Parts: sequence; C-alpha cells; structure tokens
Amino acid sequence: MFLKFVSAILTVVAGIGAALIIFWILNKIAELLPGRLEDRIKPYLYIAPAAFAIILYLIYPSILTIINSFKDNFSRNWVGTKNYTDLLTSDDFRQTLFNTLLWILIVPAITVALGLLVAVLADRLSARNEKTTKTVIFLPMAISMIGAATIWRFVYDAAPKGVTQIGLLNAIGGFFGANPVQWLQTQTFHLNSLLLMVILIWLQVGFSMVLLSAAVKGVPGDTLEAARIDGANERQIFTKVILPQIKGTLITVFITVTISVMKIFDIVYVNTNGNFNTNVLGNEFYNQISTFVNYGKASAIVVILMVAVIPIMWYQVRHFKAEEANA
Repeated sequence: MFLKFVSAILTVVAGIGAALIIFWILNKIAELLPGRLEDRIKPYLYIAPAAFAIILYLIYPSILTIINSFKDNFSRNWVGTKNYTDLLTSDDFRQTLFNTLLWILIVPAITVALGLLVAVLADRLSARNEKTTKTVIFLPMAISMIGAATIWRFVYDAAPKGVTQIGLLNAIGGFFGANPVQWLQTQTFHLNSLLLMVILIWLQVGFSMVLLSAAVKGVPGDTLEAARIDGANERQIFTKVILPQIKGTLITVFITVTISVMKIFDIVYVNTNGNFNTNVLGNEFYNQISTFVNYGKASAIVVILMVAVIPIMWYQVRHFKAEEANA
C-alpha cells in the first residue's frame, strides 16, 4: 500500500513537472519571436499540447475506428459495408438496439425525476438531516459499476427450491412461502432488463441529486416569496417558478446520464453477459472484440454509437451557447 501511495505521488509530481517544463519551453520559443508576432503566436503555443492530446487520443482513434469498420475481422482487407449489413440484418443485433433504446428511454428520465424529487424534499429538511440524507443517497456513487453489479447479484440471486436463498428478493419471498424466481432470466415485459436498469438508477440518482440540489438552492428566495405573496401554492411555485429556473441544469443532467447509459456495459456483463434478451451495444462491442475477435464488427458498433451520440452533443453545445447568450 505504501509503495502504491509513493508511486501515485511520484506520478503526479512527474506529470505536473513535465507540464511545467513543456510550457516553459513554449514560452521561451514565443519570446524569441519579434514583438507583435509573439503576442499573436503565444496563445496558440499554449493550447498546442492540449490540441495535440485531443488529436492523438480522440480524433485519430475515431478516424481509425471508422476506417476499420469497413474492413474484415482482423482489419486487413476491405469489405465495404458488410459489417454494418450483417449487424443491422441480424435479429439478435436489432434486439440489442431495442434493449439499448429501452435503457435510454427509461433510465435518464427516472434518474432525473428521482434526483429532482430528493433535491426538493431534502431542501425542506433541517441542515443536519439534509446532509445525512444526501450523503446516504450519494454514497453509491463511490462504488464502481462492477462493484454495484456484484452487490445487486446478491439481491437477484435465485437458488433451487428447498435450498437456502441468499438472494434478498427470493429470501423475502421465501419467508412468505413464495417459490424462488430467476429474476434475471425473466423476460416477460423485459423484467430482467428493467431490474438491471435499477442498478444504474441506484448509482446515478446521487449524481443527479447533487447537481439539481445546487440548482434548486440557486433559485432566488425573493422570487419564491413573491410567488407566495401572489397566492401561488407549493405545486405552482415548483412548476412555474423553480422548474423554469433550473431548466438548464435539468437538461445537462439528463444528457450526461443519457450518454452514460449509451455506454453501459459493466452491469449487463457481470449479471447476464447479454443473455436472456438483455444485451446492449456496449456488451455486444465487448463480445465482438474479445469473444469473437471481430474487430470489423466491433468498430462498426462503435461508429453506430458515435453517430447516435453526435446529435445529443450537438444539442448540448447549442444549449450551452444559448445559456451563455442569455447570461
């Protein structure tokens, strides 16, 4: 443990030191230039390391992924749109797309709604109770996806009838005489997928609550008092006064959670590995690249995700610009 701590400290110090040296060198280069040219070039020199990092770690891999999506499983020979055609004509992959869409429609909406509910209700508590409540709800954020998925496996676990149930739900059901249920294998009304969604909601509600609570507290008290003086009840104050003023934060939280949902992998992989009609794009990508060793189809799945994310990011950028213009 001590060695890991020392290693972490040395890594941080080395990283900061390297950054300082790079910017010192760039500053010296700028100082060699004549007067006005120095002032014009210096800002570009300062952003050059960040721009280089973006090109190296983001743009280049994206371009390479797009190219590989048109190649065979070992990224050697061109196969045109075969990877996309094979995926989109596959019943299993279409079901995977539907499952992913189901996650996108359900999880962000419920996460934001619960986060807002907790934020508003906690705001009415005393300072001490508010801190305790928020701490308990935020606590799952400290758990990794893998850890959370493992915890909830013990909630959904099912042993054969007559064997002691270690799964919480079946243990409660057994106490009342019910037969054990294979929760993660129950495909009726996509129940198993919905139960997996509960895990991510449990993890993300704390994040949603913290941001929305800050937004709610940022609503001017004078506005609320004026609404009460005008005869507005609490429901009207919430819908007509609070919600419009925290709309920007609501959209930001919703989009952030949506992007997280589109990349979901760990929860599905740990609990079902996509079996029993629970597969999602993230898990399918992992299976294609690791199980089937098909880099072409794996790249095509990533491109599909990229295409799906672009409109969301475009809307987010427009939203930020609109907020800045109105500020």
